[in-house]
Amino acid sequence: MHIAQQILFIICAVIAVYFFAKKVKEMRRNVLLGRDEDLSDNKDQRWRNMVLLALGQKKMFKKPIPALLHLVVYAGFIIINIEMLEIFIDGVTGAHRIFAPVLGGLYSFLIGFFEVLAALVLLGCVVFLIRRNVLKVGRLNMPELNGWPRNDANLILITEVVLMSLFLIMNAADLSLQQLGAEHYTATEPFWVSSHLTGMFSGMSAATLVGIERTSWWLHILGIFLFLNYLPYSKHLHVILAFPNAFYAKLVPQGEARNMKEIQNEVLYMMEPDKAPAATADATPPRFGAKDIMDLSWKNLLDAYSCTECGRCTSSCPANLTGKKLSPRKIMMDTRDRMEEVGRNINENGEFKDDGKSLLHGYISVEELRACTTCQACVEACPVSIDPLDIIMQLRRNLIMEESNAPGEWNLMFGNVENNMAPWKFSPDDRDAWING
Repeated sequence: MHIAQQILFIICAVIAVYFFAKKVKEMRRNVLLGRDEDLSDNKDQRWRNMVLLALGQKKMFKKPIPALLHLVVYAGFIIINIEMLEIFIDGVTGAHRIFAPVLGGLYSFLIGFFEVLAALVLLGCVVFLIRRNVLKVGRLNMPELNGWPRNDANLILITEVVLMSLFLIMNAADLSLQQLGAEHYTATEPFWVSSHLTGMFSGMSAATLVGIERTSWWLHILGIFLFLNYLPYSKHLHVILAFPNAFYAKLVPQGEARNMKEIQNEVLYMMEPDKAPAATADATPPRFGAKDIMDLSWKNLLDAYSCTECGRCTSSCPANLTGKKLSPRKIMMDTRDRMEEVGRNINENGEFKDDGKSLLHGYISVEELRACTTCQACVEACPVSIDPLDIIMQLRRNLIMEESNAPGEWNLMFGNVENNMAPWKFSPDDRDAWING
């Protein structure tokens, strides 16, 4: 490889890594805008969850056909990118297939195996494109996916098709150059898939083949660099965040509601005033529930970034299935969008300046929140342990406890609980009167 190409490669690599690291740093800051939450307990179980859910994709197999296709695309894309190590070394040093002389026949086996995976990834992506755009699978064509989310999903699949095609074309041109005895092209055994594609290049000159091989090589590596920097802006970020998100998933039984310490303290201080802390002039009263992303926990915000937008939560939601406005997937997408908006605010101002907006009302409506039955179907359905219900509950608590915003029927029940210690409008003294006679 000419020295100019090496320099160009290094410049492209440095730029790609710099901008990726810069965006990752911003995302980490955005996640840490959330409240602290200790999820460091029971590490053995957490590692087990990560292996089974993120790596093994255990919950994906509730829908076997898309699960198998996803496993092929996921595993293939990850494993094929191991070859990036050789491409990177070749790009920096100017070598060509630097591992081929070292590994011998094993090298051809590995590249052949990668090619089979590439062909399967290509096929899987084509099937996914058909499911989304031709068959129009219901959960992949809901209103919240209109616009950018749908284009994002298609762009990811098309990009993977292009990258896998470039990989196979590059290898086919390389094999043709080997057959011509071209200088700098290390002889290898035929690769398993690209060896069947060399017929496309029959009769071409060595110079033309070098142009095809080099163009495919450069487009492949530049595509990887661009894809790396596209990830943080895409739902495809879940290929990375699924692992920490599964690790930090809640281990308590589903449906176990967390008591709000602030409310417990309010009751305690009312019953035992001497235990109340001394009031200070600048003390900020605690917020009950959540109104904006800063009131959620960092795990809630990590959930938002980890969402795959697969729609399994929404397709399992009884409220959504009966025509209600609630979509758990939209809850996560809205949380992520608000988090990104707050992040841009901080980038522009150095700190967050009140923009008059909030997650509650600004992004997620009262109608959506009231439709939730807290049945846990969305939590159970999520392949990467996202918990939309936790966000819904915190926003709903804020509605009721900060805004007194609840339907009349709910307020009647709240009043009965407060006055009669039961949802019914009977005095505690009369609670057993029904047995008389």
